[in-house]
Amino acid sequence: MIIVPGRAGKDLCDPHLGVTRRDILRVGGSGLLGLGLGSMLELQAVSARGAEASRGPGWGKAKSIIMVYLQGGPSHLDLWDPKDNVPDNVKSPFKAIQTKVPGTLVTEVLPRLAQITDKFTFIRSMSYTPNGLFNHTAAIYQMMTGYTTDKVSPSGQLEPPSPKDFPNFGSQIIRLRPQTVPMLPFVMLPRPLQESNVVGKGGTAGFLGKAFDPYTLFPEGDDMDMSKMDRIKVDDLKLRPEVFALRLQRRAKLRDALTAGMQEIDRAVADFKLNEYYDRALSLIVSGRAREAFNLQAESPHTRDLYGRTTFGQSLLLARRLVEAGTKVVEVIWPKVANSDNHSWDHHSELTSRMRDRSGPMLDQGLSGLLTDMDERGLLNETLVVAVGEFGRSPQKGVSTSGNGNSPDGRDHWPYCYTAVLAGAGIRRGHIHGKSDKTGSAPLSDPVHPGELLASIYHAFGIDPATIVYNHLNQPRELVKADALTRLFA
Repeated sequence: MIIVPGRAGKDLCDPHLGVTRRDILRVGGSGLLGLGLGSMLELQAVSARGAEASRGPGWGKAKSIIMVYLQGGPSHLDLWDPKDNVPDNVKSPFKAIQTKVPGTLVTEVLPRLAQITDKFTFIRSMSYTPNGLFNHTAAIYQMMTGYTTDKVSPSGQLEPPSPKDFPNFGSQIIRLRPQTVPMLPFVMLPRPLQESNVVGKGGTAGFLGKAFDPYTLFPEGDDMDMSKMDRIKVDDLKLRPEVFALRLQRRAKLRDALTAGMQEIDRAVADFKLNEYYDRALSLIVSGRAREAFNLQAESPHTRDLYGRTTFGQSLLLARRLVEAGTKVVEVIWPKVANSDNHSWDHHSELTSRMRDRSGPMLDQGLSGLLTDMDERGLLNETLVVAVGEFGRSPQKGVSTSGNGNSPDGRDHWPYCYTAVLAGAGIRRGHIHGKSDKTGSAPLSDPVHPGELLASIYHAFGIDPATIVYNHLNQPRELVKADALTRLFA
């Protein structure tokens, strides 16, 4: 019997790891039937090709993703799901306008996006019933990880990020689809996920370990500073003038030689994956690929204007540059604390003026610029773009649904029905998935849970949403407890 060492038993559910110990041990028995190792591997390959073909539309189309996270919860009724013939306290202050797709309406806040609705899909039936208080952080955690939180304090706030948290979907993707070029695999910008003093919940690799955390680019400056992206500093990706690349690589070889004689220390720190960190940093610094991707000054004034000279617009432009350079996951977080005023989507008051003059125009120009630019460059073929918030806003203005106070011109949190936008990587164009009722209060058809949206993202990367990962207690957990919506794909 042939005996070949296999992988660790707990990784048997990771399809990217290849042949398992159990498969190899079968070779001894199969040889008696005339089936050797070569034949077994050939049959496995044929079986795998058949399995991929049966996964349905969109399987494995995505090589990268840009998550445009509209932190704060934008009002679907006042952006992309307007309603007519409704009571005054439900009706949007903004007029509905026709779009590029006949019969599809948005509000006048989105004139640029109205002209490119033929490039993307609306999901107008996003919906979930909250566990306990549906505050921002709990909803953000669910959207980013696929799981609900364990603890919510009486104030509605959560505990800070913990190594025991479920991983952000981006961390899961870069673990299961490892980087093949010397480029940052996962970047989050231009600010962290945040509600009040809870910063970063749902934005880390959690129990996967820090090796899969995102590279965070949070430029200095206030959230209202629209020129902060012009002051990006990536000093940790630069070589000092006196250190040449070859000299740095020689130092790396010297380090390897020293490390070879320190086996005891290596064993002690093995779990921290220091070699992985070092090798990744070295390849990034020497190649200069990431450093060049961050250089927004290399773009023409016309392109920069297309996205809008705002923090949000320039962040989306940077996301495109990162994807072009080989980054798999970019999360652009709406550049404002979730529960704040001015440019935030948390419109408990002054909805009309804030959406008309601030948040609405930034979203319209930035997102339309991103989708137009990426489509013209052919990047939408293999890049999935998702724009979504943690929930929508209440159909009735001036009422409290979460314990917050609301002015007559404000809407409260509403997780029961809201809208998401998807484009690229085989997503249907000019399509509407699902339908909300006459007041935008609940889905009339095809409700979509945030977990199903995440499952569809994994599906687009050729990752089975039911893939097992192991948490900090070595307990098996699915990536997400939901199925992909293959009807979203052409």
